Amino acid sequence: MDISGRNKLPGVIKEIKLGEVAAEVVIDSGPHQIVATITRGSVEGMGLKVGDNVTALVKASSVMVMK
Repeated sequence: MDISGRNKLPGVIKEIKLGEVAAEVVIDSGPHQIVATITRGSVEGMGLKVGDNVTALVKASSVMVMK
């Protein structure tokens, strides 16, 4: 699959917190943790579960850099 997003962060799902409509998906990506809020329907439709290898795609209109 081709996609325009350039920030692709591979990782493993550590935790999924399901709500009625939304879900919080916690991904371990190297030394960092990414927390994504997606629809519950997306979690169920993709069959996401703890331990799955996934890729977080990050596309933002604003990125801050700190030193």
